[in-house]
Amino acid sequence: MLHLDDLKLALQRDGLSRADKVLLVIASIGQPVKNPAIMAQAQVAGCNMKTWNVADILSKAKGTTLRVPGGYELSEKGHARLTELGVSKLPPAAAKVAQDLRKHLASIKDETTRAFIIEAIQCHEAALYRSAIVMSWLAAIGVLHNEVVANHLIAFNAEAKKVDGKWKIAATTDDLGRMKESDFLDRIAAVGVIGKNVKAQLAAGLNLRNGCGHPNSLKVGANAVAAHIEMLLLNVFDKFAS
Repeated sequence: MLHLDDLKLALQRDGLSRADKVLLVIASIGQPVKNPAIMAQAQVAGCNMKTWNVADILSKAKGTTLRVPGGYELSEKGHARLTELGVSKLPPAAAKVAQDLRKHLASIKDETTRAFIIEAIQCHEAALYRSAIVMSWLAAIGVLHNEVVANHLIAFNAEAKKVDGKWKIAATTDDLGRMKESDFLDRIAAVGVIGKNVKAQLAAGLNLRNGCGHPNSLKVGANAVAAHIEMLLLNVFDKFAS
């Protein structure tokens, strides 16, 4: 999300079209937004849009925004346009990963998982790197839980019961949440949902998530987060959520 002080500076740049300025304002709000809120935020940032036809401007902006129930939000193309303008604080490779992750939003029907992915993207783009790692991991685990419930529940429960006789048979994703995530990775590898090499990568991702989810001195940067998200994209979202 573009901070208000950054928005004020960005809107003063030469050569920006009206569409660019509207995109910048939407980016500063960070959630679906309607025309009055766009104009109000622009006014606070020193740009008077009161006489602008925002809806017409965005309709001519060639797919840079999406219309959703809450109003407008930036599309993948819109985020790419901000990157072209030099607004993104992410290195190019890390920005590309964020764009790739956005591509998957349309194919993810589970609203809880979708919400985690949106928040992970927003955290990544706002340089909240530890939060991005935690949220993207939660999204990936949500996808894997859904996959097990939809396609592997009998085999999973049999394996879980074999390893732990006290395991209470799971019927829902909430039931799967009772199991430690490291054990869950072991079980789904045992029944063939993922291979051993994927399991090793996911186990490393879990360790990173645990390091980022608790107060400690661990520091992570944009490229480390991009690598983590890319690993989840290739091994979870591409395979099970598309």
